[in-house]
Amino acid sequence: MAKKNNNEVKEIIKKGYSQIASDSSICGCGCGCNSKDKVAREIGYNEKEIDEFSDANLGLGCGNPVALSKIKEGDIVLDFGSGAGFDAFLAVKKTGASGRVIGIDMTEKMIEKARENARKYGYKNVEFKLGDIENIPIENNFADVIISNCVINLAPDKDRVFSEAYRVLKKGGRMYLSDIVLLGKLSKKQKEDERLLVSCVAGALEKEAYVQKIERAGFKIRILNEDREISKTQYSSISLESIKLECIK
Repeated sequence: MAKKNNNEVKEIIKKGYSQIASDSSICGCGCGCNSKDKVAREIGYNEKEIDEFSDANLGLGCGNPVALSKIKEGDIVLDFGSGAGFDAFLAVKKTGASGRVIGIDMTEKMIEKARENARKYGYKNVEFKLGDIENIPIENNFADVIISNCVINLAPDKDRVFSEAYRVLKKGGRMYLSDIVLLGKLSKKQKEDERLLVSCVAGALEKEAYVQKIERAGFKIRILNEDREISKTQYSSISLESIKLECIK
């Protein structure tokens, strides 16, 4: 099988996540099919968060970046790969009415679902923009905080994502990431598996390479947590972990 170019990779991902947005019974991140609530609990969400925003919880992600973040009242927050809005709605509870949360996602059906949820939950200071995190539709030095949950592994050009994140953050701004990184090599077959691509594995980098790309973009990094159990609970014991990072501009 010929190596796919970046646009082909993005189309596969869009198709996969469009299906998840349209049919909540379809699995997303992870190689096994667990219930949405079970996945959410395993990766760090509490029962109150799951119950309060149940319509936005699609059982995606590999952590709870909002819980790790230092979002404060009045902050402007960007959510890279916002999906149905679960993390964005949790973030706006921290920013309060004086703050603002903008979710960015490249999948039209996810944006539609997130906007529908925002109307349902009654939030006026949460918005969702259709966009590619490799080319963020946001001005320079705009945000106080970026959050992202198991999304950057999906981007073909991760250097570009981290460069864009640095650009849109204010000086001293912080990015909180939960993402899948590899602890070993994938086989050629695994790298070419479209299901593993959508499941956040085939496009993931080895941990050292991932961290180096963030540092090259200009960030100072603090590793907050490394969850290796997720390999067993969600990823059929593939050699990987969920890494949680604080990245400061």
